[in-house]
Amino acid sequence: MSTLTLNSAIEGVREDVINWRRHFHQNPELSYHEKKTSQFVYETLESFGNLEVTRPTDYSVMARLIGSQPGKTLGIRADMDALPIEEENSFDFISQTPGVMHACGHDGHTAMLLGATKILSGMKDQIKGEVRFFFQHAEEYFPGGAQEMVDAGVMEGVDYVIAAHLISTLEFGKVGILYGPAMAAPDGFHITIKGKGGHGSAPHETIDSIAIGAQVVTNLQHIVSRNTDPLDNLVLSIGKFVGGEAANVIANSVEISGTVRSFDLKYRDSMPGLMKRVLKGITEAHGASYEFEYLCGYRPVINNDEVTKVIEDTVRETYGDEAIDFPKPQMAAEDFSAFQQKAPSSYFIIGAGNKEKGIVYPHHHPRFTFDEDAMEYGVKIFTNAVFKFLL
Repeated sequence: MSTLTLNSAIEGVREDVINWRRHFHQNPELSYHEKKTSQFVYETLESFGNLEVTRPTDYSVMARLIGSQPGKTLGIRADMDALPIEEENSFDFISQTPGVMHACGHDGHTAMLLGATKILSGMKDQIKGEVRFFFQHAEEYFPGGAQEMVDAGVMEGVDYVIAAHLISTLEFGKVGILYGPAMAAPDGFHITIKGKGGHGSAPHETIDSIAIGAQVVTNLQHIVSRNTDPLDNLVLSIGKFVGGEAANVIANSVEISGTVRSFDLKYRDSMPGLMKRVLKGITEAHGASYEFEYLCGYRPVINNDEVTKVIEDTVRETYGDEAIDFPKPQMAAEDFSAFQQKAPSSYFIIGAGNKEKGIVYPHHHPRFTFDEDAMEYGVKIFTNAVFKFLL
């Protein structure tokens, strides 16, 4: 497939991609509630022709493009869900759903993959093998739509799978390539410290759960700083500490919740035990007790070197060496890892920030947006990559 032909086809869907993105942005739906979004995607895919379109789960969509010649199968994935955030942007296509917005770029991901699908659906005769397009629900909410789609069998017979994320913290014109670890495993925990409440004027008659909880928070940080290799990637963050109702009352109990981020299975195995050791020692020392729950989230996203090299080569040939960026692994999480358990894969990022346009806000911020010109990068890379994977 000539570059000129592909570039012409990509330019032909540019307006569609922008319109689709704005439609999704105006009509966001939360994880496991993507009814209208998935129906729109389903109907749009059916309008392209040459595709076998199905609903693997209630709120996901899969399209299969089976080429005219036999060959391997490439899967390409986009996520579709929004977040429970009240939008504060002022452009003319802001969310029409109170308290819900696309604050992570999934509206752009869905639009990019629709654009690539439309182009490729018209090239059936030039494709060897199969391209499988995954429009996934519920990336933002554990246990995640990716695992549900995999359980439904969408990865059967897939040889490779790729995905991309628009990133506002990477400048427009750059594409981030990550070999090996890309996104961390997002485990969570919940702790209840049980003491003995009482009047603030008589602390000696109480078991102060807040004071004990404060020691727990401090000492949990020592797990990372004093129990793990400083060259390893590991994060333990407390996001919630709740206790007490009045200034002159010592609380009977406190609740502490947080997250642990890692790439290495050894830490996912060892962290619960290390945390229990801290909890047991501190609470017993002060006559309190505790309850502890540790929840394993998504697996880490670990890219396959060979598949990633194909993506890197595609970007270099399409946009030149100057477009390539090699960012550090991120401690954020992604359920794309469920697809990775079934086939060699690569997850790359597309720069979509633009200070000149005022596009500077991070993901999950009420004023998040991205440079819509970046979507062309996704469409072009996906489309060109197909002809590299399916030789």
